[in-house]
Amino acid sequence: MKKFDIPIYYRSPVISVVKNARKITDPRKKDYTPSVLDFGPVKFLIARHFGFCYGVENAIEIAYKSLEQNPGKRVFLLSEMIHNPSVNSDLSQRGVRFLREHNGKQLIPWEELNSDDIVIVPAFGTTLEIQELLANRGIDPYKYDTTCPFVEKVWNRAEALGKKSYTIIVHGKYNHEETIATFSHSKQNSPTLIVRNIEETKMLRDIILGKIPADEFYTLFEGKYSDGFDVVRDLDHVGVVNQTTMLATETQAIADMIRTAMAEKYGDEKIKEHFADTSDTLCYATYDNQQATLGLLNSNADFAIVVGGYNSSNTSHIVELCEEKLPVYFISGAEKIISEEAISHFNIHTSEEVMTENWLKRSMAKPVEIILTSGASCPDAILDEVLQKIVAFFPGAQSIENALLPFKIDTLN
Repeated sequence: MKKFDIPIYYRSPVISVVKNARKITDPRKKDYTPSVLDFGPVKFLIARHFGFCYGVENAIEIAYKSLEQNPGKRVFLLSEMIHNPSVNSDLSQRGVRFLREHNGKQLIPWEELNSDDIVIVPAFGTTLEIQELLANRGIDPYKYDTTCPFVEKVWNRAEALGKKSYTIIVHGKYNHEETIATFSHSKQNSPTLIVRNIEETKMLRDIILGKIPADEFYTLFEGKYSDGFDVVRDLDHVGVVNQTTMLATETQAIADMIRTAMAEKYGDEKIKEHFADTSDTLCYATYDNQQATLGLLNSNADFAIVVGGYNSSNTSHIVELCEEKLPVYFISGAEKIISEEAISHFNIHTSEEVMTENWLKRSMAKPVEIILTSGASCPDAILDEVLQKIVAFFPGAQSIENALLPFKIDTLN
């Protein structure tokens, strides 16, 4: 695996020791049980997989090198580099300007760009329309392209299916930059439709089976299908791909539901003619993080702390998985821990920050056990800050050096 040159302040002197030990003891990534960092009165159950992935580190390396290599030039990002506020804030402080918000709102008019400007394409990729727009301004859209290779894998899969006359069904969030980019690339080769979840897939299934009139498709999926989409013709041969950060189990359930509908309509013996049996297009890091989260939930932890950007799709899915078992505090950084009595955290269902009091719930009977993990766009250094802030609430806690000793021994072995 390639090692990337990313700023040292994103690295972690605590979490990295735990991660390195697990890499040595579990090189094939077969063990999803958490690591236990024991401070005495408080224990942290650290997920087997979390934090920066290949695509994120690649994007960060390219972004910072573009600043180093182009002194005096204006440097722009199409939108957020990744969905993490600390990374985007640091780039902004270094002079990088954002052309758009993550929701597509234009901040700087395209007309202000000229051929001397540097424009970085974020890890989510971008649309063919924006690539053309940049090219028309004299800017090479590929020179500083940080698109994740796993996102490009989805585009390639969609293209291959399109060339075989399959319609592409994309499991994703309509307003997410990655899904918008995938939709743009896919519709060039085949009719394309976006479904958000199982509920929308059920409606699509019923349209395929004639249980919902075909013409209702255009209302139910308004704005979610490519131009010229013919509901009768274009739902005859289909294949499913996804936004790489969606829940793997949900993508599989959606593909299974569509396959079952096609088998019911055309017969099992003809299923291969009507449904492309694609392998999952979820990226390896998202899959590992979700499996590691499930591994965490076998514990008897008191609550979970999930760290990451509030608009991070893969992080929100980790929160969803944890919520099935125990209380979860989704925070962007240590500053959200106001005190040992109060914590400000994000509610993914109402999309707002809420304040919870008496969150730590210390007990004299047993140590407080806390699940700690993050999304793929969160620097490990931020988890260090969260961990150390919480440990400071326990005067009798042992030092970080002592808590890390078991992992240093594992590393030497």
